[in-house]
Amino acid sequence: MRIVCYDCHEEQSELEFGYLCSCGGLLEVVQDFSTLDADKLKRTFHQRLSERMTPYASGVWRYKELIYPELPESDIVTKYEGNTGLYSSESIRQWLGIRKLWLKAQSENPSGSFKDNGMTVAVSHGRSLGYSRFTCTSTGNTSSSLAMYAALAGCESIVLVPNEQVSLNKVLQTLAYGAKVIEFAGTYDDGIQFYERYGREMGLYICNSINPYRIEGQKSIVYEIAQSLNWEMPDWILIPGGALSNITALGKGLNDLLELGLITRIPKVALIQAEGANPFHKMISRQEQQLVPLKHPSTLASAMNIGNPPSWKKARDFLLHNEGVTCSVTDEEIMEAKALIDRSGIGCEPASAATIAGLRKLIAEKKVGREESAVCILTGNLLKDTDVLSKYHLGGLRNAKSSNPILSAELSLESIQGCL
Repeated sequence: MRIVCYDCHEEQSELEFGYLCSCGGLLEVVQDFSTLDADKLKRTFHQRLSERMTPYASGVWRYKELIYPELPESDIVTKYEGNTGLYSSESIRQWLGIRKLWLKAQSENPSGSFKDNGMTVAVSHGRSLGYSRFTCTSTGNTSSSLAMYAALAGCESIVLVPNEQVSLNKVLQTLAYGAKVIEFAGTYDDGIQFYERYGREMGLYICNSINPYRIEGQKSIVYEIAQSLNWEMPDWILIPGGALSNITALGKGLNDLLELGLITRIPKVALIQAEGANPFHKMISRQEQQLVPLKHPSTLASAMNIGNPPSWKKARDFLLHNEGVTCSVTDEEIMEAKALIDRSGIGCEPASAATIAGLRKLIAEKKVGREESAVCILTGNLLKDTDVLSKYHLGGLRNAKSSNPILSAELSLESIQGCL
């Protein structure tokens, strides 16, 4: 396992672990899979599905040979994350008009979001290096995941949170796990830049997506999809995009599976952004090579409210190399899709619903065929943002076409029957 700069390819010692190369490029983990046997791996991964009280009961550490083979088991901090459902929904499939659809509910992770897949690896790595203080800047999901794993490891967590457009539910979850939460005037991007400059000087282990070990853990999402589908990939995978660590990890994981011969082809990938926070979509749709940051991103989908995503180069290269697409959807389209996902019995936070909203738009634009199959990744739990949920169903949002308001009645047979 080597740490290499994505831009200039300079190698960095793990013991001198930083988060950016001297050239300013992001770092990534490079692994050698040449000695691994695909059939043996499949058997191992299948056998570990029966594990219960060991690290291999985790849907991340099940794939330890592909995630972090050198890490001693004693350093693993796990809450048996992963193992999330891959669901079919006939009502959503019919609404979209596509042949086959699955929803990967990362919302079922212990802290309620896909961040746990990466955070278990980041905190485990930090602890193996002797760190006891972990930190991140966050719009919510990263902070609650970090606070949970740090508490589990008996360590301290410090979180920087922007003072606007952040879900209070996620902040409260972070506080409940014992993190020291520091609110600041600015954006997620400002917090990232602060930690890039001062994090190491402060002796803190940074757990944002600039940490390459986070990406290694997040790869396990696509490993689970592949294993659940008996190593036969769908035609499409759709994923929401904020900081773009998710599309980076997805691409890295797919390339791993193909290199190992665990799959025979890489599916087409669609990255969905909210219209008010879509700098990456604008860059791709204009066929540009450089991202122009948004100074004031704004969307109800707070998890995607990022104007300067740090992993944009990796995301760009993966999509261009594999003929992937991007799509931008409005908050109204996101909330309509969310209402449908919630009523299907699966549920998700607004950012997750962008995948279904995006798939509908891509089908209408004939970029996705109705005879194709797709997996939509749902990144966060239904209760991650109850403020938006309340406004949608109880009043406060315009064009809430599928709202389900509370009814009022007297406690009598006639009155109750009148509500039915």
